[in-house]
Amino acid sequence: MTMMKTLLGAAATLALSAAGALADGPAVIFDLGGKFDRSFNESAFNGAERWAEETGGTYREIELQNDAQREQAMRRLAEAGSNPIVMAGFSQASALEVVAPDYPDTMFVIIDGVVDAPNVQSIVFSEHEGSYLVGMMAAMASETGTVSFVGGMDIPLISRFACGYAQGAVAVNPDATVISNMTGTTPAAWNDPVRGGELTRGQIGQGSDVVFAAAGGTGLGVLQTAADEGILSIGVDANQNYLYPGMVLTSMIKRVDVAVYDAFSADTIEPGLFVYGLAEDGVGYAMDEFNAELVTEEMIAAVDEARAQIIAGDLAVHNFTDDGTCPVAMQ
Repeated sequence: MTMMKTLLGAAATLALSAAGALADGPAVIFDLGGKFDRSFNESAFNGAERWAEETGGTYREIELQNDAQREQAMRRLAEAGSNPIVMAGFSQASALEVVAPDYPDTMFVIIDGVVDAPNVQSIVFSEHEGSYLVGMMAAMASETGTVSFVGGMDIPLISRFACGYAQGAVAVNPDATVISNMTGTTPAAWNDPVRGGELTRGQIGQGSDVVFAAAGGTGLGVLQTAADEGILSIGVDANQNYLYPGMVLTSMIKRVDVAVYDAFSADTIEPGLFVYGLAEDGVGYAMDEFNAELVTEEMIAAVDEARAQIIAGDLAVHNFTDDGTCPVAMQ
């Protein structure tokens, strides 16, 4: 693999890598936390790798080390001829708004963010729908009637996970208690597994016996602490069931891999906003050999019925980002 480096400012170094660095092709910029975060970024990486394996093509990639590198990374890839350029993460939006007009012949795809430009495709997910399903499973698996949520950075996107989860929990147990904590208010909140573990222990102390983590690398601390303390956890974005077999109830799958694969595979990228929900198989819950003994037939029947109702429009899950409110009170 060819590695090319350029100096960014006085101290930061940005690395751009590709198997065929001189050939035009797609590219992906991973968000902070690295491409092997076992969650959001790794799902994006898996989509790019799937495309490369199936087509024999090559792509460029950049792993960001800090926020200051976002704009430089986009410009470097555009100048190198990459097309399309996929950006994983909502934090890329402000830089993309600046960069996209300067490269009108380059198509950009942003995942989890929205940028209104003629050469940008914005992809968002209906996380509240998938979170509703795993919230149902959490409440059905809980013996205490108390379930919990640990989010990463305190932003509306993560509140969408929490609110959907709470709605699903009370749908099957109206008396359920839902505890919710966010890790922090800066990007560091995505990569603080120690803090994730501390929050989880605090929730266990309040009676939680099932915890859902939507916190990037911080979530790894949540899952580990849950396993160590003997309660169930729920993973996010990628299928994380394998991390602690028999202790991860399920994972709320967010098909970032499909979004990247589709972008890399498209003959043309259509600008505008695209939503990946249950109907598009953009979100869902994970079943495999690692959680098969935890999930009952009753759970599967209940969540699959709810899934069908949501897709048909017969069951509406409130989207926190519509109005900044949640119909379910969380502690």
